Amino acid sequence: MSGLSRQLWLKLVGLLPGEVNHSEARWLLSPHGHMPLMNGRRARIIVNRVRLVACLFAILTPLWIVVDLLVLPLALSWQLAVARIVASLAFFGLHRHYRAYSSLLQAWGGMVCLFAIPSIFYVVSHLLLLNHHLEGISAAIGTGYAFLPFVLLAGLAIFPLTLTESLGFALPALAAHMLGGMLEWTTVDWPSFWGSFWLQVLIAGVAALACISQLAFMIALVQQAVRDPLTGAFSRRSGEEVLELQATLAMRCQSPLCVAFIDIDHFKGINDQYGHHAGDLALQVLAERVVDQLRKGDVLVRWGGEEFLLLLPNTNAGQAVHALGRLRQGGLGLRPDGQPLTASIGVAEWQEDGVNDWRQLLELADSRMYQAKQNGRNRLVGRDMEQHGWLLSPVASAAA
Repeated sequence: MSGLSRQLWLKLVGLLPGEVNHSEARWLLSPHGHMPLMNGRRARIIVNRVRLVACLFAILTPLWIVVDLLVLPLALSWQLAVARIVASLAFFGLHRHYRAYSSLLQAWGGMVCLFAIPSIFYVVSHLLLLNHHLEGISAAIGTGYAFLPFVLLAGLAIFPLTLTESLGFALPALAAHMLGGMLEWTTVDWPSFWGSFWLQVLIAGVAALACISQLAFMIALVQQAVRDPLTGAFSRRSGEEVLELQATLAMRCQSPLCVAFIDIDHFKGINDQYGHHAGDLALQVLAERVVDQLRKGDVLVRWGGEEFLLLLPNTNAGQAVHALGRLRQGGLGLRPDGQPLTASIGVAEWQEDGVNDWRQLLELADSRMYQAKQNGRNRLVGRDMEQHGWLLSPVASAAA
């Protein structure tokens, strides 16, 4: 994006105060870079709305058959009735068999189907109407079929989409209108045609703005829901969702996945001796130190109180121990009395530990964290050395 267009985009984002900040503005442009949790929640919303609209269209589409039979020529009305029944069955099938998966790609597929059905119906009905010269009220009813692309474009507004996605779904509807003009090239009223096309472009623009506004509001809600307000780490509930997603991906792709339970040593003493404000400050500093060491894709979760969960996708046992050892050597901050802040850490990796689901992986890391506490604290516990696994080792944290 050029400097001028970027400034213009940031000014537009500035019209949504309190919803997204400048660092999140790029999320409104493209789905690239969205966090998996955001993609999963947005995918479920899109699929649920696809199913809702498909259900409504499955009911409403055949009802117009009565009007066609009363007003249009009999042959034409029966042909349109068949097209409407086929479209209604397609809508019903989409509603009946499409389910709310967490994949954004599957959500896009549902939207493609939802918009393809009326687009095909529009082209078919347009071809049928070209073969009949309608007059009076029949012509008025026939003209109503030309407004279907307008309805499609307006319907985009109910989905939380990025600008790129909005344009991607609007273009086929605009293309369907262009195709309708090409089919009656010799008889079309071109000034009227281009006027209606420009109106569709305006509707597409307004719909895109509505989509982006919904997405901005959703980003703000998700950010508030998934983040711990004190430390900025993920909340426990959202952390469980991320862990479940990462575990599913790891088992599907047979890739490593490590989790580490981190518990601050003697944290209760900080609160008791120096007050909760000092305890909050210690939590914030530790979270900052950990986040500074994270790679893209690693996730820090505040599990509760002084406990944190660190998710390390695509990380095997040795890599996890090395990364955590480096983190501890660098120091986790200072206690109020100036002594180094230390933590007991338990680590587990699903392949090497032979676990079957994310809950077992979590329980194993949790039990190893308690082993670290029982063995003197300020330790990292992994698999026993006799099992060719990880070490049980104390490390003196460096002062900040």
